Amino acid sequence: MDHGNQKLIGYGVTAVIVAIVFALRLRSMSKARRLKLEFMWILPAIMVAATVFLFMQFTPHGTDWLWLAAIFAVGATIGWWRGRLIPITIDPDTHELNTRPSPAAILFLLGIFVVRFALKTVFEAEAEAWHISAVLLTDGFVVLGVGLFGVSRLEMTLRAIGLLREARAAKAVQAA
Repeated sequence: MDHGNQKLIGYGVTAVIVAIVFALRLRSMSKARRLKLEFMWILPAIMVAATVFLFMQFTPHGTDWLWLAAIFAVGATIGWWRGRLIPITIDPDTHELNTRPSPAAILFLLGIFVVRFALKTVFEAEAEAWHISAVLLTDGFVVLGVGLFGVSRLEMTLRAIGLLREARAAKAVQAA
């Protein structure tokens, strides 16, 4: 099997896996899930630790750091928008936080996957001509993900804390 067919099979497998994951997410959208603020930091912490490990193995040099900072800023901006698309509700009596996946947030994430896939395909073909190393390309996608998922969770956490404050203040006024 030649390299082109292997790539095509790889793309097909990736597309099937992404389609299954998104189908499962869309199916579970009608169910509200408890939002546990105490666990919101775990995924970003794991991602940052993995990024630090990656950078220890393949340390960026010179202007690579500037590129990675710019890519992180893009990921953080997209993450903030994504976080804003996810609705958070609070039970006024129990102060239990709930979230329901937003169709817009799911489609937004799907769009990011499509753009990432397209950019990866283009950059893999053109990276050498543009003098972009494969390591920088990989690091860029990693820091984009850290910015995206870390900042979306930060936005959701800040919003949830604000909702909790408002609910507690309203309950205190009722009790007085």
